[in-house]
Amino acid sequence: MFEKILIANRGEIACRVIRTCRTLGIRTVAVYSEADADAQHVRQADEAYPIGGPRPAESYLRGDAIIEVARRAGAQAIHPGYGFLSENADFADAVEAAGIAFIGPKAASMRKMGSKAGAKELMQAAGVPVVPGYTGEDQDSSLLQREADAIGYPLMIKAAHGGGGKGMRIVRESAEFAANLESCQREARNAFGRDRVLLERYVERPRHIEIQIFGDSAGQVIHLNERECSAQRRYQKVLEESPSPFLTPELRAQMGAAAVQAGHAIDYVNAGTVEFIVGQDGGFYFMEINTRLQVEHPVTELVTGLDLVEWQLRVAAGEPLPLAQDAIVQRGHAIEVRLYAEDPEAGFLPGSGKLERLRLPAADAHVRLDSGVIEGDTVTIFYDPMIAKLIVSDADRPRALARLRAALAHSEIAGPKSNIEFLERLARHPAVVQGTIDTGYLDRHLDEFMPAAQADEAADADLLAGAAVAELLAQERVTRENAAVSDDPTSPWAIADGWRLGHGGRRSLAFLRRDQRLELSAQGSAGDYRIDGIGAAAVDVRGARLNGDELSLRIDGRARRLRALGDGARVVVHDGERRLRLDAVPVYRHESAAAGGSGNSVNAPMPGRVVVVKAAPGDAVEAGQEVMVIEAMKMELSLKAPRAGTIAEIRAAAGDFVEADAVLATLETA
Repeated sequence: MFEKILIANRGEIACRVIRTCRTLGIRTVAVYSEADADAQHVRQADEAYPIGGPRPAESYLRGDAIIEVARRAGAQAIHPGYGFLSENADFADAVEAAGIAFIGPKAASMRKMGSKAGAKELMQAAGVPVVPGYTGEDQDSSLLQREADAIGYPLMIKAAHGGGGKGMRIVRESAEFAANLESCQREARNAFGRDRVLLERYVERPRHIEIQIFGDSAGQVIHLNERECSAQRRYQKVLEESPSPFLTPELRAQMGAAAVQAGHAIDYVNAGTVEFIVGQDGGFYFMEINTRLQVEHPVTELVTGLDLVEWQLRVAAGEPLPLAQDAIVQRGHAIEVRLYAEDPEAGFLPGSGKLERLRLPAADAHVRLDSGVIEGDTVTIFYDPMIAKLIVSDADRPRALARLRAALAHSEIAGPKSNIEFLERLARHPAVVQGTIDTGYLDRHLDEFMPAAQADEAADADLLAGAAVAELLAQERVTRENAAVSDDPTSPWAIADGWRLGHGGRRSLAFLRRDQRLELSAQGSAGDYRIDGIGAAAVDVRGARLNGDELSLRIDGRARRLRALGDGARVVVHDGERRLRLDAVPVYRHESAAAGGSGNSVNAPMPGRVVVVKAAPGDAVEAGQEVMVIEAMKMELSLKAPRAGTIAEIRAAAGDFVEADAVLATLETA
C-alpha cells in the first residue's frame, strides 16, 4: 500500500479522500490555488503546496505543476478526485511517466470513453445496447440537419466531449434544429475546447440509472449495483438513491451484466460508472462511462458497507479486487442530495460569499455529511458552489425519505442563498415519494417546487408567530444578561417587556421576507404575548419556552412545537414540514424618493465571463430580448433587455471577465 499520496483536487472530494487515507495510515499532500489558501482540504492534509492563481486554468488544471509537487513531496500516487483532471488521459499518462501511480483507470481506457461518439460505437460493437443516432465525424451543419431528420424527433444534440450536462439540447421539430445546434456547439467549445456533437433519439420520460463498476489489473470487473439519478434539473443530478425504486430484480441483473460487459470492452481498471438511460418500458441504452469516482458514490457505500476510496487505493497499488461479484450485498436504502449556494427563485443562480452560519445535522448511523467547508469559510466565484453532500440511509425507502426530511429540517445556511427549501419541497413531492420522477419532470414542473406552490396561510401564520416569539424571547434573554452585569441588575427598566410610562408595554418588530417588509407589534413578556400584524385579528400566545432551538408555545389555544434558530440578524423557524426565514431590520426606516431602478441597463448578476454579445449600439430591442450571455460557475446566464428601446452602449466584449452588478449595456433614455 502507498505511504503518501497527493490529491489533485479541492473541496469536498479532497477532504473525502483524506478521511480514508487517515484510516489506512497514508499521509496526504494537498495542492491549492490562491483562492483556497485557507480551505479545509489544505488544513486537513498533512502538507499542502500552492500551485497558482484562483482560476482552474491557473492552478487545478496545471498538470505539470501538480506532478512537480508530487515529486518534491515524495508522493507515490496521485488521486484526481472528480472534475478538473480526473478524466484527462494526457495527465494520467504524464503521472505514470513520472514514475507515480495514477489512482484511476488507464489512459487508454479514458481515451476510448473521452468521445461520446467513439464510446457509443465501441459499446455497440461490444453488444451493449445503445440509442439510435449519428456519431460521425462529418460535422457539416446541413449534413447534421439531414441526419437529424432521418433519426426523427424528439432528438438530442450532445457534445461529443465532456460531460456534466454541458453541451446538450433537446430538439422537438426540424425547424428548431439549426438554432439549437449553434448553441450546443458554442457551449461545447467554451466548456471543452471542441465543438463536435453527436445526435441521438430522445427517449421520452426516461429514467437515469447508473451502475458502479470496479476493475483490477488482473482483468476482473464487477459491479456494485445501481444508483438512480432521475431527479435532474437541466441535466444536473439533484437527488440520487440506491436501490432504484424503478428497477425489477430481472432488469437490475441485466443492467449489471451490461455494465460489466462495458468495462471488459475497454479493459477497465479502478472505479467507474456506466450510465444508462431507461425507457418506461424497461428498455435501457448506454449513455457513457464516467472514468472516475462519482459525486454520488456515498450512496453506494452506505448500501454496500464498502469504502470505494479504499478500493481505489488498493487497486491502484496492484492489489486484486477485495470482493468477488457474489460477495456484494445490498442492505437498506440510501439517498443523497447536494446543498448548493444558489438561488432557486432566481433561476438557480449560483451564489458566493462568506458562510455566516452553517448548521447541519449531527452525523450518526443514519446521516452522513461530506463537505469541504465549515462556518466562516467562503464560497468563491471560481469553483462549483456546492457546500455539502447530505446522505441518509435506513432500512427501506420510506424511512430513508423521512430521515432526509428530518436532516434538511435541521439544516440552515446564512450568507449566500441556498437550495435547502427547494430540496425540502423535493423530498415531499409525490413524484419523488412515489418513485415516479423522470429526468425531465423538474424542468417541466419546476413551479411545483417553488414557494408559491406551497402557500398555506394558516401554516404561515403559525410560523410567523413563532418567529416573532423567538425574537421577543431572544431580546428578553439579552436584556437579562446585560442587566446581570450592570450597576443595577434589579432595575425594572432592564426588563425587556416594552413597558414604559405612558403606554402599555408595546414592542415593535420588523422583518424582511424575500424583500417584503413585515411589521408586527407585541404586548407582554416572559412567553405570554398578544401580537398584532400577523392576520386580521391579534394572535394570542401563551406559555412560550425556548429550550436550545426547540420552541414550544400555545397559539390561540393550540399547542405547537417548532424549531427556532436566531442570531439577532435573522430568525428561522421550522414546523417539521415548512420553513420560514426572516431577516431582522430596524423598526424605523427612512423612505427614499429614489427607490426603484430606472430599467435602463443590463447588469451582470454575478462575476463571470462574457460568452457572446447579441446586440450593438443603435439596435432596437424588445423587453426580454437576449442582449448578452455570460458564463459563471459552469453555467451560461442569459442577460435580457429590461424594456423595449434602443441600445445606447455595449460595455463588454466576448471574453471579458466582469464583476457582479457591472453595467454591461445601457438603453437610450425613453
